[in-house]
Amino acid sequence: MTLRLKLLPVLALPAIALSAPAFAQNAPAPNAADQRLRTDWAWTARYRDANLTDTAATARPRIVLMGDSITQGWYDLDRPFFTPGRIGRGIGGQTTSQMLLRFRQDVVDLRPQVVQIMAGTNDIAGNTGPMTDEQIQGNFRSMVEMAQANGIRVVIASIPPADLFPWRPGLETGPRIQRLNAWLKSYAAKTGSVYADYWTAMKGTGLGAREGLTSDHVHPTPAGYEVMNKVAEAAFKQALALPAPRPLAITRVP
Repeated sequence: MTLRLKLLPVLALPAIALSAPAFAQNAPAPNAADQRLRTDWAWTARYRDANLTDTAATARPRIVLMGDSITQGWYDLDRPFFTPGRIGRGIGGQTTSQMLLRFRQDVVDLRPQVVQIMAGTNDIAGNTGPMTDEQIQGNFRSMVEMAQANGIRVVIASIPPADLFPWRPGLETGPRIQRLNAWLKSYAAKTGSVYADYWTAMKGTGLGAREGLTSDHVHPTPAGYEVMNKVAEAAFKQALALPAPRPLAITRVP
């Protein structure tokens, strides 16, 4: 018996593009800040050229102020405070995790006598993700240990008072700042560091800063920096009067 097969007509299928999917083609191009977070998360290039200049400078004493936008704004709004030898290394929005990554090039390699570390605001805000108190403390510990291992005296700055963060509405800030500041003060005493108490100098009746000292509950105004200057001058003087930590031999290994 002969079998006869009936051939069905072949349907023409639409061509399928093998290139990037449509959703990828329509994705918005990253802005400069997003691109930098992908290629230079800690923005190590921010002060690369300035570091070359400052390393060659001879002004003494050399004091580096490591921090976030509060330190960056200090330099921008109160340039006379940064006399020769005082070096601002603040970057707006940064957390302690980012500062730790650039601490060697922006602090240690400049060979200062003193470093002030002012950080924590953006950690509380979660700018680079949720951070526990222990994680924040760990980053402070690492920066202080790195400084002291290289013979650098340390000033640990309090987190300035802030009863709210404009970019993180609804976040309870005041009590956590208080709690972290209590640890920072205790840690400074235990490690032979100087504690710069900007929080007490700037605090108002509640847990925020006094009227007129900040522009947005967080960032100091020129009047706010005038208050901070007095605290800083006393802290720097106290730190410079201390014997420098003995550098560890391991830091001299090429």
